[in-house]
Amino acid sequence: MHELASARIGRTFNQYAEGPRAALLRERLTGYLESREQARIVIVGEAPGYRGARVSGIPFTSERQLTGSGPAEATATVVHRLLARLGLEDDVLLWNVVPTHPGSATSNRRPSSREVVQGLPFTRVLAGERYVVAVGRTAHAALGGDHVRHPSHGGAEAFADELVQLLHRGDLLPGST
Repeated sequence: MHELASARIGRTFNQYAEGPRAALLRERLTGYLESREQARIVIVGEAPGYRGARVSGIPFTSERQLTGSGPAEATATVVHRLLARLGLEDDVLLWNVVPTHPGSATSNRRPSSREVVQGLPFTRVLAGERYVVAVGRTAHAALGGDHVRHPSHGGAEAFADELVQLLHRGDLLPGST
């Protein structure tokens, strides 16, 4: 966590180092990572959203999901709903290729190729020997391997179908062995 909190990744906002909530977000992320140490699967997106991990500190998770108040984030809702339906919430580590937020407090932007390269070491450490699924084009371009469509902009159904197919093929769904 110390390395991430002190990281400068291009022009991104490091929510774990900057702002009045940085200590809370570091604490949340540390607890989340510890709780997912044994997770067999890592789902990797592009970067934190301005309504997601920039505010909550946890990838693919909105503040509203954690506390019941604050901003909601559509992608986070889709991802958590699917993982709950599949019985995989505790067996999946959620992460982003770029772990810090590209954009402003009210908008997102695609991370630059340089920012992706700078964020990859964090992803590689967390991925380890886990089964990695890239979400969206940016994550897939950076990681290769298995990938699914991003759930935003009408892609929720394709995201769910593709993820279920990959996990079923890999015998990673509960009861699929």
